[in-house]
Amino acid sequence: MPALIFTILVTQLPFLFTIFYSLQSWNLLRPGSRRFTGLANYAAVLSDSQFLGAALNTVVITASCVLVSMAVGICLAMLLDRAFLGRGIVRTMLITPFLIIPVATALLWKTNMFDPVFGLVGFVLTPFGLGDVNWVSQYPVVSVVTALVWQWSPFMMLLVLAGLQSQGRDVIEAGQVDGANTWQMFTEITLPHLRRYIELGVLLGSIYVVNTFDTIYMMTQGGPGTASSNLPFYIYQRTFLGFDIGQSAAMGVIVVAGTIVVAMLALRLIFRTFMSDQEAQS
Repeated sequence: MPALIFTILVTQLPFLFTIFYSLQSWNLLRPGSRRFTGLANYAAVLSDSQFLGAALNTVVITASCVLVSMAVGICLAMLLDRAFLGRGIVRTMLITPFLIIPVATALLWKTNMFDPVFGLVGFVLTPFGLGDVNWVSQYPVVSVVTALVWQWSPFMMLLVLAGLQSQGRDVIEAGQVDGANTWQMFTEITLPHLRRYIELGVLLGSIYVVNTFDTIYMMTQGGPGTASSNLPFYIYQRTFLGFDIGQSAAMGVIVVAGTIVVAMLALRLIFRTFMSDQEAQS
């Protein structure tokens, strides 16, 4: 009971206050302007082109990061599922990017990798005529997604590797006896077995990546203009730079509601997958 009360106080009470503030017109730059406006803030937010643009950027960044991270994670997991000399050292090195705090990751990619003068990416691409490209300024979304993929690929790798190591060797041996080649064994045996792990990775990755703030703040500041601004960063701008408490709260409520709906649908899909697998095994 105490744990339930603590959880309600920490999570639900602030959300209720957010809903309360979202129903008011309140800008800290205009003292005494606070008044009840009902759903006017929600109407203003949903008609705000910058909010809709930030929502689109959020979808693009989240989908790109999760899909590419999952593809890279599957490849790395397939590599680590094989026995070779130094596998433990390689596994530790591949996990390291996930252990670095997001701010340090963003600074690493902005200064050491994407810098147009001293960056490693420019040095590698110089023979191809791309050495002087300012990636962060000219391709901000690509730069942010690249840093996020580098950070989240180890997480996807660990999930897929757990799935690979839970796969029965008798199934693999049966496929080999039947004459299946490597691609057929992967698509017909391994990939269906990994489905639940892939779905779980996509769900968890989406929940975390959709809340990305550190990387965008440190690398692009949402720019140029609003080209790389996502929902968390745009809400931050409206709250702490524009001091518009009412509309910022309305944005927060809309984002939370949308995230809950998507998460519920994804969890239902994963639950059905687990139930169907259990019924098939029984």
